[in-house]
Amino acid sequence: MSKVIVHSLLTDFDIDLFKAGKHYRLYEKLGSHVITVEGQQGTYFAVWAPAAKAVSVIGDFNYWEDGEHPLNVRWDSSGIWEGFIPNVGRGNLYKYKIHSSNNNITTEKADPFARRCEHPPKTASTVWDDPYTWDDNKWMAKRKKHNAIDAPFSVYEVHLASWKKKFDDGNRSLSYVELAEELVSYVKEMEFTHVELMPVMEYPFDPSWGYQITGYFAPTSRFGYPEDFKYLIDKFHQNDIGVILDWVPSHFPEDGHGLGFFDGTHLYEHPDRRKGYHPDWKSLIFNYGRNEVKSFLISNAVFWLDQYHIDGLRVDAVASMIFLDYSRNDGEWEPNMLGGNEYLEAIDFLKALNEEIYASFPDVQTIAEESTAFPKISKPTYLGGLGFGMKWMMGWMHDSLQYFSKEPIYRKHHQDDLTFSMTYAFSENFMLPLSHDEVVHGKRSIIGRMPGDEWQKFANLRLLYSYMFTHPGTKLLFMGGEFGQHGEWNFQESLDWYVLQYDFHSGVQKLVKDLNILYKTYPALYEKQFEQEGFEWISYDDHEHSVISYIRKGKTKKEALVVVCNMTPMPREEYRIGLPKAGKLVQIFNSDDIQYGGSGITNKKSIPIEKKDWNYRIHSCKITIPPLGVVVFKIEK
Repeated sequence: MSKVIVHSLLTDFDIDLFKAGKHYRLYEKLGSHVITVEGQQGTYFAVWAPAAKAVSVIGDFNYWEDGEHPLNVRWDSSGIWEGFIPNVGRGNLYKYKIHSSNNNITTEKADPFARRCEHPPKTASTVWDDPYTWDDNKWMAKRKKHNAIDAPFSVYEVHLASWKKKFDDGNRSLSYVELAEELVSYVKEMEFTHVELMPVMEYPFDPSWGYQITGYFAPTSRFGYPEDFKYLIDKFHQNDIGVILDWVPSHFPEDGHGLGFFDGTHLYEHPDRRKGYHPDWKSLIFNYGRNEVKSFLISNAVFWLDQYHIDGLRVDAVASMIFLDYSRNDGEWEPNMLGGNEYLEAIDFLKALNEEIYASFPDVQTIAEESTAFPKISKPTYLGGLGFGMKWMMGWMHDSLQYFSKEPIYRKHHQDDLTFSMTYAFSENFMLPLSHDEVVHGKRSIIGRMPGDEWQKFANLRLLYSYMFTHPGTKLLFMGGEFGQHGEWNFQESLDWYVLQYDFHSGVQKLVKDLNILYKTYPALYEKQFEQEGFEWISYDDHEHSVISYIRKGKTKKEALVVVCNMTPMPREEYRIGLPKAGKLVQIFNSDDIQYGGSGITNKKSIPIEKKDWNYRIHSCKITIPPLGVVVFKIEK
């Protein structure tokens, strides 16, 4: 039997950083690492378990016998157990057998830093080294331009397991390698700039959609090996598509092999259930005030950016992290030291997270899913902000979907609901999300929310998307929405690709592609998407006709676009709008185009602009606005 050799990858400086909550590359030191020691090839193991009185590595190499390969606790009170086991290498399965000094509790735990996990429902960790030769140098050299806040940023959100399935092969999900061909080519064809993957970190329970993570450093083995996932990312980059990962530092499940009660104590989770347990998701909450936990979480974020060339992290459920009373009744939470409801330690953690990410990876973006009015989410920490690059505009999403669900005859009474977003649109760097959360749990699909007969439903959908793409902010659309899937999203089933044989569905798909092209082609739609100077109302108060009109502006005046939206099925002919200068209007986009499934009501190729006062401007002209349609013009001399 191979003995455990005393060995360490950790220096005193590593330990000092770890204890201070400032070691952001822990994955290089903790976990399992295939190395050579004293001329012998094997694996070095290191795990944090300060309440343990004994820790052994058990695995398929020692018949899962406790005590065969005991680790040694470090002398420096770090609580780290470590050791080198010869002849253990890539592919070996293992867990840690932890004997706690707390009431003699014994647990078997997966490695928190494992690079690969067994395919669920199996729960062991796998020793893995995943050398990979990247071929995305061109992307990495220029991604700062692609990920900039003054660049087009249109995101296709994907749940890998249900995007497309192989019906002729047991209705299985596509592998990472298959996705590298089919998903990449589809996203490129649709002209999205980025893809966002719902959590790919290993998770045991399919109905959690990946949001209950047990393997924070391991891409799920459901779809292949870690190097296969790198290949998928590489392919996206080779096609000039950025990759954003959903990242979940807000909670984790209580599964026996996971992080909960790791060494017989509340190691990763907060010991006070008022801070350490999430009542909505029946999960545990990290102890953000514990330095070692901060090191773990920030190291995890850095890991995906460093090892997998990820271009951004969408941070899940930020509101649940920063408020002590989130989803809690009176008496179920305790105010902070200042008497408020802010979770100060979590706020400090998020600031440290963003400071490290932007210091080490200035060409990526962090995006907060945050649903409250907490200020300065996307402002720099030196200005008192949390330091995120962007924030989901949940208010816009809610108000827009509520407005579009109303019969057009009633919309004149609710126009303020639609225009309200512009009162706060530039308080944050907002991303407009129509995400997976809006098409589940009885909410219906996006097309399912639209009123009217079939033609009106699809016209409304085209109207919504056209309004979304011309509204300030970056964009996110969940898979299936781009072709008007009728049914709610079902994580167990493939998207309904068969509906593309029908003109209305294929028309919406063509519209979304052309909206992406429009967005990327005209700087007026993206250069100042987070600045007040990039938007100007023409008219927001024509409630009677349910028409709104506005100007989008880039860095130069000549790049301005005029957008007019008709929220009713009544065409508006000879509708006059005020304009900023003389010249002629040239229509460049019409959501009612026949190729999209529309009625084909359109404008002349060019429309002379008159010197006639209208909308408080000295220039104006008459246009035709199609039913339930959006028209976009540029102004030429």
